[in-house]
Amino acid sequence: MFNDRDHDVSVINSLITTTIDSADGYERSAENAQGGAFGQMFLDYARERRQIVGRLQQQVRAQGGEPADDGSLKAGLHRRFEDLRAALGSGSSDKAVIEEVERGEDYIKAKYQAALDDEKVSPGTRLVIDEAYQSVRAGHDRMSALKHNMQA
Repeated sequence: MFNDRDHDVSVINSLITTTIDSADGYERSAENAQGGAFGQMFLDYARERRQIVGRLQQQVRAQGGEPADDGSLKAGLHRRFEDLRAALGSGSSDKAVIEEVERGEDYIKAKYQAALDDEKVSPGTRLVIDEAYQSVRAGHDRMSALKHNMQA
């Protein structure tokens, strides 16, 4: 039978996978950023996302579960495509990198919002998710603002 703890573990593990993908994406974006300030900013966000992963993994362990520790296959395939595109010489401008990062931020923000809206999640787990969401939302808002400033 699927109990509340199992549900919490499932929801959190899904967020862990997405957050690992996000950290990986920021690291990849740092490699592709042409501007030094963006590269360091991306590395800072990657480090922050890895800290979130650690906190989420602690919550899974507290629930008696086994925490996820890897990103998704979909993200892995996306990275392979990006590697191929870079190898073919299409390159990336900082604007293109920011736009791609902002798309990823839209996705992760929606995942966290869905988890917070899940009525089956226990109050303790919801609190941990909400704390992580504050960081995710701040990252999203920063990337969105950068994207819009670059378009102006």
